Amino acid sequence: MQRQTTMIKTSEITRKWYVIDAKDKPLGRLASEISVILTGKNKPIYTPHMDCGDFVIVLNADKVLLTGDKLNNKKYYNHSQYAGGLRTRSAKVMIEKYPVEMFERAVWGMLPKGRLGRKMYKKLFVYTTDTHPHTAQQPVVLELKI
Repeated sequence: MQRQTTMIKTSEITRKWYVIDAKDKPLGRLASEISVILTGKNKPIYTPHMDCGDFVIVLNADKVLLTGDKLNNKKYYNHSQYAGGLRTRSAKVMIEKYPVEMFERAVWGMLPKGRLGRKMYKKLFVYTTDTHPHTAQQPVVLELKI
């Protein structure tokens, strides 16, 4: 007797909204948990070729924790594609001036690359404060054990 693998249809996908507080939580561990939620791997209906993940709202991104000496040693690189156009910033500068970009980069690195990954990435909303404008979606507070 053969077993059939069931493939979820787009009409059967239900998406929830989750709020996660990033205050005093390690950046990498939090980003990996968020990427699992965005891809939908925490659901029994997970299908690799479909976007069946949920929406995630991250609060207090500027208060995220970096362990060890990452504030001084970890570097973020951007290049303008011109000669000599490499810009290097430390994690300390990123967390002070660009905390949202730092958090988004950490999650983006853990999502699949391509059009499916870009679709999943659009369900991530990062804020540096305790408030967010998504109250109409009635998000559920999610406590991660990290």
